[in-house]
Amino acid sequence: MARDEELKERWNLLVEKLSDQFADGDTLDVDGITYLIGIQELGKFNKKFKKDEKVNIMHIAICRLLEPFGYYEFSHFDADGWPHYTIKDQLPHLKAGEQAVLMKDAIVQYFIDNGYIK
Repeated sequence: MARDEELKERWNLLVEKLSDQFADGDTLDVDGITYLIGIQELGKFNKKFKKDEKVNIMHIAICRLLEPFGYYEFSHFDADGWPHYTIKDQLPHLKAGEQAVLMKDAIVQYFIDNGYIK
C-alpha cells in the first residue's frame, strides 16, 4: 500500500475511533485531536481551561507531535506541571496542504506509538 493511502486509511480509522470516544459521534478535526493530545500530555483531565490555557495546550501538543521529527525537544516541567519544549530546528515553510499532511502523519504516529491504533 502506498504511504499516502496508508496514512489516509489510518487517519480515517483514528478520527472515527476518537470521535466515537470523545465527541459523541461528531467528527473531530485536526484541531480537536491536537487539543486532546495536549490534554493527554498535560495530564490535567478534569479541569476547565481558560482561552489562553487552551492555546498553550495546543502548543504543547504541537511541540510533542513534532518532537520525533526533530523540530522540538522536551526541556522541563514548570512548577505548575506544564511541559516546556525548546526549538531544535525551524519548521520549513509549508503550504497549507503540506502542513495538514505533516500534522496528520505526526498525529497518527503519536497514536501508533501509544498503542491506540496499529
